[in-house]
Amino acid sequence: MAQTTTDAPTVDELLSELAALDDPKIRAVNEKHGDDHGVNLSALRSVAKRVKTQHELAQRLWATGDTAARLLALLICRPTAFTVDELDAMVRETGTPKVHDWFVNYVVKKNPHAEELRARWMTDPDPIVASAGWALTADRAVKDADGLDLSGLLDTIDAQMRDAPERLQWAMNTCLAQIGIEHPEHRARALDIGERLEVLKDYPTSPGCTSPFAPSWIGEMVRRRGE
Repeated sequence: MAQTTTDAPTVDELLSELAALDDPKIRAVNEKHGDDHGVNLSALRSVAKRVKTQHELAQRLWATGDTAARLLALLICRPTAFTVDELDAMVRETGTPKVHDWFVNYVVKKNPHAEELRARWMTDPDPIVASAGWALTADRAVKDADGLDLSGLLDTIDAQMRDAPERLQWAMNTCLAQIGIEHPEHRARALDIGERLEVLKDYPTSPGCTSPFAPSWIGEMVRRRGE
């Protein structure tokens, strides 16, 4: 006799569950960083672990526009199932920093169209979309830089990073640091660009954490590697 299975949760049931998990204190902290939800992320991951992968449900959760629901959607979707056009539309809807970050790292990087989208988004006029392209480029600079014009990327960073909007600036800075860390032949120039532009030089950094200021970041990672 076939084993019966529990009915999948509905969107409304999950929205109610997420609403019940919303903590005003967590929301207040998140709002300082531009995120409009108050759900503890460990609790959110527990919900996702229980629901498991359900791509259609994920799409319906995404369509609600609710930040916590979208974070859950990114955890239960099937990253390889999205088309190029779907991902291009979604990146323009990410809105908050956490949704944007999870979308790029948990979905786009695992999708077979990631490289096509990276190249497309790099020059998009929307700085949020462009930041996704730069985040993917920074990842590629670490994992598979063959074919990347690293000198050209440094030219663009040198010319544009200082005046770029915050999220785009952060992604460009990450790319600058990763080029300096992973590619010794470009390290001196990456350090020079970071020192001259001074982007994130005064960013508050907790004790024991590495500063996002590119020269400090590069220097610390190189030191750890003993190079």
